[in-house]
Amino acid sequence: MKKKYGFGIIGLGAIAGIHAAAIKDIDNAEITAVFDNVPGRAAEFAKQHGGKPYDTLETFLKDAETDFVTITTPSGLHHDVAIASANAGKHLIVEKPLEITTERCQKIITAAGENKVLLSGIFQNRFSYASQQMRAALDQGRFGKLIMCDAYVKWFRSQEYYDCVKWRGTKEIDGGGALMNQAIHALDLLLWFGGNVKEVSSFASTLAHERIDVEDVLVSTLKFENGALGTIEASTGVWPGSPKRIEIMGTNGSAIMEEENIVQWDFDKESPVDNEIKKQMNNKSSAGGASDPMGINYEGHKRQFEDCIKALETGSKLLIDGHAAAKTVALVEAIYKSAETKSTVVL
Repeated sequence: MKKKYGFGIIGLGAIAGIHAAAIKDIDNAEITAVFDNVPGRAAEFAKQHGGKPYDTLETFLKDAETDFVTITTPSGLHHDVAIASANAGKHLIVEKPLEITTERCQKIITAAGENKVLLSGIFQNRFSYASQQMRAALDQGRFGKLIMCDAYVKWFRSQEYYDCVKWRGTKEIDGGGALMNQAIHALDLLLWFGGNVKEVSSFASTLAHERIDVEDVLVSTLKFENGALGTIEASTGVWPGSPKRIEIMGTNGSAIMEEENIVQWDFDKESPVDNEIKKQMNNKSSAGGASDPMGINYEGHKRQFEDCIKALETGSKLLIDGHAAAKTVALVEAIYKSAETKSTVVL
């Protein structure tokens, strides 16, 4: 009989529901514990999703049935609970971004290493069918020499979205705006597809919202170590919002993703897999989180949690470990620095 792994959830806001749904859909996983520092929230969440409710982090971390802890607190509050969880011997799965600075990310990575626990940062888009096919084609060299790697995340968030939660839109807790919180998934895919970025040159502004101290529009040009050039455009101010779009183009082929759908797939030398991919192409891509922050499904999270269980059972390498998650945060920092200093930043 398969061992059933216990998952505890820290921070019971909206994204915690996605984590809970993913865990409940895994045969050898179950929710064993939930914690939030808002009185009564843990009991309410447990009633809906299961697990034992805890009112303090200390008692939550003593739960003997919990193997993994998933952290869904606001981004700038990941550090303390992640380190405490690692020190308690719990394996860590941290919602994006791993933290809001590379310094804090590194402290979490160090704590996980010292306590010999797994650490994975959530970038569930890597697990989609479209992303996996794109990565496979890159590994096979089908694109030839990469020329352009671009991402467009032109979404809409209302003023109420920022006003209804006091930490949202703050540098202190959110760590940034449209790039750090909405487009960071696309930026991670650019790194996974295009490789390391060497230089960035960026502009950022706040044009559509009031009472926030982060950007709601940003444009950055990227120079990859392999010579390819690219852009990332991010906004939370454009009505009604468009599907996230990733374009990878080379001397021998081009492919485009919109959300989790492949909408273009063209290579100079055809492969047997191409017909199957083109059959599944859906040109009416869902809007994802374009106008609805919760307009996502839990399938990617489920696959990432399963990847963590597999790594624990077999010793396999995590698709997204702490270092991979921190690399994306480092690129975000470089882009912000470029925008603030009005200069090109070399990584």
